[in-house]
Amino acid sequence: MKPFLLLATRVDDAVAEAEFAAFVRYGGLGPGELERVRLERDPMPALDVGAYSGIVLGGSPYCTSDPEGAKSAAQRRVEVELHALLEVVVARDVPFLGACYGIGTLGVHQGGTVDRAHGEPVGTVPVTLTAAGRADPVFGGLPGTFDAYVGHKEALRAAPPGAVLLAGSAPCPVQAFRVGENVYATQFHPELDAEGFIQRCAAYRDEGYFDPAEFDVLAARLRTTSAPSAPLVWRRFVERYARD
Repeated sequence: MKPFLLLATRVDDAVAEAEFAAFVRYGGLGPGELERVRLERDPMPALDVGAYSGIVLGGSPYCTSDPEGAKSAAQRRVEVELHALLEVVVARDVPFLGACYGIGTLGVHQGGTVDRAHGEPVGTVPVTLTAAGRADPVFGGLPGTFDAYVGHKEALRAAPPGAVLLAGSAPCPVQAFRVGENVYATQFHPELDAEGFIQRCAAYRDEGYFDPAEFDVLAARLRTTSAPSAPLVWRRFVERYARD
């Protein structure tokens, strides 16, 4: 099987390793079936997109809607590199899944507006499929409404022009969309379970997603949650696009 490629921007090494392991586990992938480029550390290499079964862009400490002057040099470089890659991905309809940071990145590339109007606090939220989502080959096998892990400061105001809205939630109208036939994005995390989310919250406890003094209460609450259907998005994406 051609490997999948994870494009990561996790500055914290422990978070980066846990994210990679989660995508492997929930994708049902074996050794060597998921490669990774850590863009926060290394420039984007010259990629032959045809060498991969598909590409996934994970979450990030970066916020697309941050003022340009507030972005680090690394973030500005990453955004330029991802824009160039998406030019190829969208034009060729390469299998792609952007998760959290990935939905904003793809959304902006496609002419959407990302701002702070529809951020969601850390936790689970009921995500509801649209009619198009219920008919979609990746999303169509999921329940009509399912819980998913979220925690984001920014979000799309609406699906980008020409995109197909696949799912939304009450506080965040764009939880998933598709461009063309094979380019997907989700606001929620399709690679997380409760313990993985708690670990991530611990790493980002001082980054403004929640009151740091409330971390223990938040962690206890997260341990009572589950979101078993959301990872099926990533698993079904892998199953659909895995190829020799």
